[in-house]
Amino acid sequence: MSATVTAKGQVTIPKPVRDFLGLAPGTRVEFQRAANGTVVLTRADEKRPARCFGTLRGHAGKGLSTDAIMALTRGDE
Repeated sequence: MSATVTAKGQVTIPKPVRDFLGLAPGTRVEFQRAANGTVVLTRADEKRPARCFGTLRGHAGKGLSTDAIMALTRGDE
């Protein structure tokens, strides 16, 4: 991905990068120079973006006990 620097020194961060980092209007970013000469863009607030399945993680509830499951499989009611 690439972007063009404007006369005012501004760059639009490509949408896939904004989505990956979880950047919204007003989010502060930080530029760090790596040892190999590249520049790394990170969130300044250190908040990590949600992972694809992170919002789905959880627990469905207490569920059935082992005895209740065994009773259902045996046909006991």
